[in-house]
Formats: sequence, structure tokens, C-alpha cells
Amino acid sequence: MGIDLGTANTLVYVSGKGIVLQEPSVVAMDMDEKIPLAVGEDAKKMLGRTPGNVVALRPLRDGVIADFDTAELMLKHFIRRVHEGRALVSPRIVIGIPSGVTGVERRAVMEAASQAGAREVYLIDEPVAAAIGAGLPVAEPTGNMIIDIGGGTTEVAVLSLQGTVLSESVRVAGDELSEAITQYMKKVHNLVIGERTSEEIKIQIGSAYPTPEIDEGTFEVRGLHLLSGLPRTVTIKGPEIRESMSEPLSVIIEAVKRTLERTPPELAADIIDRGIMLAGGGALLKGLDTLISHETGIVTHVAADPLSCVVLGTGRVLENFKQLERVFSGRSRNRM
Repeated sequence: MGIDLGTANTLVYVSGKGIVLQEPSVVAMDMDEKIPLAVGEDAKKMLGRTPGNVVALRPLRDGVIADFDTAELMLKHFIRRVHEGRALVSPRIVIGIPSGVTGVERRAVMEAASQAGAREVYLIDEPVAAAIGAGLPVAEPTGNMIIDIGGGTTEVAVLSLQGTVLSESVRVAGDELSEAITQYMKKVHNLVIGERTSEEIKIQIGSAYPTPEIDEGTFEVRGLHLLSGLPRTVTIKGPEIRESMSEPLSVIIEAVKRTLERTPPELAADIIDRGIMLAGGGALLKGLDTLISHETGIVTHVAADPLSCVVLGTGRVLENFKQLERVFSGRSRNRM
């Protein structure tokens, strides 16, 4: 079983079946009884809409486990759902994690998976999994550059011969882009909006580079007006949302440039030939590939299915376990 344990979404791949589950990483808890009421899509609908005794939690922040017990609960629930409730042999699990996490954070992920019923846990760095899932020839002695923009982290890596030559992980990604929109609406329009609304604005009229069809469109945002304290509707345009996201986007661009500066010349030549691959949910932001091409001068491609790259990569590793065994990140094997 391959798992992409993401800040925003968790995807599960089962050998021979493909991707069997894609759900938001959210758990709704009844705080009085200390029991989970809903997990995944049902829990996401409750974000910002719960009564006092119910809390909708996101157990992962910045790509790592922030709330251990809830993360373990969520993993257990997803593993059970994939097995349709059957208590069967404990699975061998491969989990994709950000490359910049500490040893303690790695242990937390392994511990949560073991407690959730895994027989063996292997960890793989997300950029490596994303590159395998996007179909890059990571086993060959050529340079491949991948940018994996998730919910909590952006991973920039240069890969060759099944290994990471260079990597940089910045904790600025989809969540920070949404947060930037929330702050902009508050500052400029005096409108308080929730997490889900800012995400919808980003999907509908967010862009990283001027695009005619988006710049001409408008979007109606409903929220709470700060001055009157009453609900209010405001109409916004694409260019102002692009402007609001410019700061987190520049952090991502800087990370890409820093990685390119440190790349050995032979691999840099390969990257110029092949281009840069964009994966992760953040790759769906319109015009982001154009912005990166414009800033670096290197052609940038978006993976065919950016959201599923990491989980498809973990699945491919599972199915070719012997050939790809070298891709696992160091000391992360846990034989139960």
C-alpha cells in the first residue's frame, strides 16, 4: 500500500488496484466524547461550520504531523476503508514525506503508520516519489528537476540515478497562498472569509502570471464585513488576487533559483534539455509554469496528473520493490 500523507489531501494506492482513495486530510472530533465523527470529505464540509463541542482538525501542518493521535486515527480509518473493514494481513506501507523533515518528524510518521496496523513502514522523499509518478527517468544517470508544491511544503529537487543530488524544502505552499488571499480580503476589502472560501477564490480566479481569460473575469465573495459586522458580498478581479499571492510565490521562485545555482554543471545541462517538471496540487495554479519559465529561462512542464504524482510514485516503488529499493530515505525502515 502506498500513501501520500499530505497536508491537504491523503491518497492511497493499493498494488494491483491503483489509487483507491483520495480524501482531504481532515478529521472532525467530538471533544466531549473524544471520538471522531467524520473523516475526509465529510469532515472537510464541517470546517468552520461546527457547533461548540465539535472541532474539525487538520492533523498535518507544513507536511508533518502536528497532532499525532488524530493523524493515527485518520490513517487507521483510511486503511480500514481501503480494506473494506476486513481485518487482514498487516500491509507493507510506503509513505511519501517532505524531504526537509527532521528525524523526530520521520519517527512520528512511522510510529503513526505502525500503530495504524502496518507490518513494515518505508519512507520515501516526496520529490523522488513525485518524479517516479510523473514518469521521469530517475534511474538513469541524467539530471531531472522536479518542483512538488503541496498544501504545506514546496519541494524542489534535482535527481539522478535513483537518488537526490540536491533538494530544498520550503514551508510555503498552497496553504500560504490561501492565507495570503484571506489577509488581502481583510486588509483591502474589510471582509473576513474562511479557509474554504479563500481556497475557492484561488482555484477559480487565482493565477501566477497574467492570463487574459482570468484577468477579465470577476468573482463574488461572501463574508463578514469588519466595520458593520454584517454579512456582505464583494466582487473581486483576477489581477488583485494574483497581486495578493505575489509574496509566497516569490519565496517558491527563490527556492527554485537557489537549487539551480547549486546544481552541478553536467546536471544543469540535462535540466536545460529536459526542462523542469511541476507536480502537486499547487501545480494546478494557472500560469505557474509560465512564471517559472519566465524567471528561470527553462521550459517548465506540468505533470499529467499533478495531484496523484506522489501516490503513483509510491505505488510504482511497491510494484518494482527490488529494482527501486535504493530510493527509500536512509534510516527509515521499520520491521515489525
